[in-house]
Amino acid sequence: MLLISVVVSQTFCHAESSGYDHNRIAMSFDGNSAPDNEYKWPTGDPDDWGALPASCAIIAKLGLQDKLVHCSYNNFIDAPAGPDDKNQLKISADGVVKHWGFDRGVFFDVTKQQRQAIQNLATEMSKSTAEDPLYFIHAGLSEFVYLAVEEVVQSGKADSLTHVHLVSHSAFNENEQRRPHHRTWNDIQKLSGNRIKYTKIKDQNDKGNANHLWHSDNDFSVWYWMRDHSQEDIRWMYSRLKAHRGNVADISDCGMLFYLLVGDADGGPEKFREFIGDGIDSTLHSK
Repeated sequence: MLLISVVVSQTFCHAESSGYDHNRIAMSFDGNSAPDNEYKWPTGDPDDWGALPASCAIIAKLGLQDKLVHCSYNNFIDAPAGPDDKNQLKISADGVVKHWGFDRGVFFDVTKQQRQAIQNLATEMSKSTAEDPLYFIHAGLSEFVYLAVEEVVQSGKADSLTHVHLVSHSAFNENEQRRPHHRTWNDIQKLSGNRIKYTKIKDQNDKGNANHLWHSDNDFSVWYWMRDHSQEDIRWMYSRLKAHRGNVADISDCGMLFYLLVGDADGGPEKFREFIGDGIDSTLHSK
């Protein structure tokens, strides 16, 4: 298929960071889970309910749906199986497949598909080369990623990790352990033999400034452009932002995709509005 160059507005064009050049993308989110009474916060993180759709919107706006090869969610290892109440991350994942033409087969609910999700990410890491690198968006805790990297190393393909690029913005995601035996980002890098290419951008939360970055606290007004958009899929994206059970407007993890694919680590509501523009043409794909 011919490569499609997408100019998304007068302000934005396809300007990648960290060497990204239409390469494979993988993402892993935490999210909601059944109550885990062995952990200090029994339930999961509702910010990813809106961050997964916003991340996929950035990919789809640029016609890169075919580059997403792995997206796992509810990735808390050792938490009780199944999400709480409703599977909010599945609702989000199903929605991006419906609205923007993503491959349903690259989405994994770790509460139900832990083995398949780990194997899939390990496979994508193992096939990485200088000509075909993998860019991984670290939007959940580290134990899941550790298990995938461990599988790569044990299969004798550790050298492929030299061509895996990990993008992070959150010290919490890197270092938090739901169980004492869980591993952190430093453990992942040690296991990889310091092969993984690591990029840490600024924390994408700035709750004190609603118009800067991707967490406007209780101020949803800066996102009303989504709510009032002419396109149904953009209005649906607002409903996922609004779903946060704490009534907080937080889609901070999508800032990593805005950095990687747009080249801007200082995104936010107004820049996102300009980027999305008239909407997303889900017929645009590139290979």
